[in-house]
Amino acid sequence: MTATPLPGAPGRTHPLGRIIDLDAYPIDRLATPEGRDLVARCRAQLGEDGCVVLADFIRPEMRADLEAETARLSPAAHINATETNPYNSAGDPALPQDHPKNRFDDRTNGFVAGDLIGEETMIRRIYRDPDFQAFVRQVVDEPEIHEFADPLADLVVNVLKEGRQHPWHFDSNDYIVTLCTRKPEAGGVFQYVPNIRGPQGENFEGVQAVLDGDHSALKSLDVTPGDLQVFFGRNALHRVTPVEGPRERHSVIFAYAREPGFVGRPERARRIFGRTAPVHDAMAQEGVVRSDALAD
Repeated sequence: MTATPLPGAPGRTHPLGRIIDLDAYPIDRLATPEGRDLVARCRAQLGEDGCVVLADFIRPEMRADLEAETARLSPAAHINATETNPYNSAGDPALPQDHPKNRFDDRTNGFVAGDLIGEETMIRRIYRDPDFQAFVRQVVDEPEIHEFADPLADLVVNVLKEGRQHPWHFDSNDYIVTLCTRKPEAGGVFQYVPNIRGPQGENFEGVQAVLDGDHSALKSLDVTPGDLQVFFGRNALHRVTPVEGPRERHSVIFAYAREPGFVGRPERARRIFGRTAPVHDAMAQEGVVRSDALAD
């Protein structure tokens, strides 16, 4: 794939120039006034509600190829119809039945694990790209970000078939970056309650209120193919509503962490991907614990 010349820089090319609309989103020129303005606008939106959507991030002429790429990968998704609580954990019999840790709902979505996504794919190239990573780092206002050391969860394709959903949950990583590649006929709406927990604690009462139907703080997003989303999912309760119609919903998740060496819990890997990798087995043997002390 040949990169396109960058605007204002004759003869200079970018590896993602044919894929990303670098005119609208100058992620390769963050030190310019246009780049600084882009980052400032994204930070402002994230500061307001923990989520920002960059519409038409992918060039229109590349969206069909991108959809075909995730469609090719989607049959490899591990789809495990099960029940889960917002923390992707076991229940706690010592707590009341209506406590959020004991509130389970159907999780019927699927994930294509990262070790099944080749280096030659467009989505892996975006994930690895230094300019893309620098953009994400500045948008989330971190001194550094790192690719996951988890070979299953670093880059995944989320697949939702007809009637399936991803119920209320928190992410195990601090933030995620997602790219919509296929939209269903109906349903599959992303909904979230920003900043419902954080350093101050779990706020189980607030989570329970949402589970009981208090949606006063609920936000909904109906993203379209080619849209990029940056989301603080570690502290935001969120879900994807059931897909309606036979057309699958596909989205790519680019996962980065504040610190190097991040690996998800082994039990979470088994639930989401149906298996673990050697790094998870080593983690279980060593008794590694998460540094932020929040429930996973």
